[in-house]
Amino acid sequence: MPKIRAATLAEHRRLQRDALLEAARALLAEGGMEALSFPALAARTGLARSSVYEYFRSRAAVVEELCAVDFPAWSTEIVDAVALADTPAGRVEAYVRAQLALAGDPRHRALAAISAGELDDAARQRIRASHGQFVALVVSALAELGHAQPGLTASLVQGIVQAAVKRLELGAAEDPAAITEATVALVLRGVTDVPAA
Repeated sequence: MPKIRAATLAEHRRLQRDALLEAARALLAEGGMEALSFPALAARTGLARSSVYEYFRSRAAVVEELCAVDFPAWSTEIVDAVALADTPAGRVEAYVRAQLALAGDPRHRALAAISAGELDDAARQRIRASHGQFVALVVSALAELGHAQPGLTASLVQGIVQAAVKRLELGAAEDPAAITEATVALVLRGVTDVPAA
């Protein structure tokens, strides 16, 4: 019988699951999806390989759980940053800066390493819905700035942010701070220079 490392079996299982997710984040950040395997998870956590299957049925299940845990945390960080800004343009800027700051977070790097082909349609849909919540954060700010189609503009802003995140993830020749400042300048110029109707 395996040794229980907590006061209750339920707490022990929660701690083991958390350890597996932390190991998965590290493996994904270090080596991408190829590095995420059940033998590697077992080695990182000290569990038997068969024990890993007690918690997750597949790599895709590990990835889905990471998304379920990490997306809400990111969302809270972005919502909080946007809420601190006191002008519409400030909210858009905070939105951009918060997402680019998260791009350097190991949790984000881990999920960015995941191949979309590894997930089923339902998992991909949940990830898209989580990203869609981010876009909704700036729609009202863009409406206040005078955009006739704030939803469309918010989607375009998110496209710019995603391009900058990819640039950061690639380890581009530019300094990360330079990428962030260029992105903020591009977005703010685009959203504050609203043509007259």
